[in-house]
Amino acid sequence: MSGGGRARLGDHVSRRAYRGGVTIRSARGALRVLGIDPGLTRCGVGVVDVAPDRSATLVHVGVVRSDAGTPIESRLAAIAAGLRAVIDEHGPMVIAVERVFAQHNRQTVMGTAQASGIALLVAGERGLPAATHTPTEIKAAITGYGAADKRQVQAMVARILRLEELPRPADAADALAIALCHAWRGGPVAAASGPLTPAQRAWADAERLSRR
Repeated sequence: MSGGGRARLGDHVSRRAYRGGVTIRSARGALRVLGIDPGLTRCGVGVVDVAPDRSATLVHVGVVRSDAGTPIESRLAAIAAGLRAVIDEHGPMVIAVERVFAQHNRQTVMGTAQASGIALLVAGERGLPAATHTPTEIKAAITGYGAADKRQVQAMVARILRLEELPRPADAADALAIALCHAWRGGPVAAASGPLTPAQRAWADAERLSRR
């Protein structure tokens, strides 16, 4: 694909990484999840490994972009190509996508819905199970508070993944939160045995709060 329709990645990764690099192997028994924050101009992607003890490791984070000045079919093709590249590079076992919800801006929600559909289509193409989670569900799973703001979500994602700084841009941080939410709530990750780490305790607290 050439011109404005080509998928472009954010500052965290380069295009070169999608030319057949080596996939990071997941730890024994870990669940590798690709989280997708759908968007037509910026589609956040985040890959995490979550072990049976619920500890999590960052594998990849970035943004797939499409040029707003190109036809819609080219933009959707660019998003699909970028997502396929991430899957080829990192080999997720499952894909989690933020569920589209009503917004005041009809144009924005339309683009989000289109990107979400592309994400689910690519999952189907690759034979990967896919799930959707609402923004409230994701926030409650990560922070214990369904109305948390982006800064709070970023801070908790950084804490869980033991990052030295907050993940950026926000689209990418949201994608990591989606991946963690799915691994924690929907994935086959067994409860830890023995003493819990601070991150594990935070997850357990968030789980209790979200189920009230």
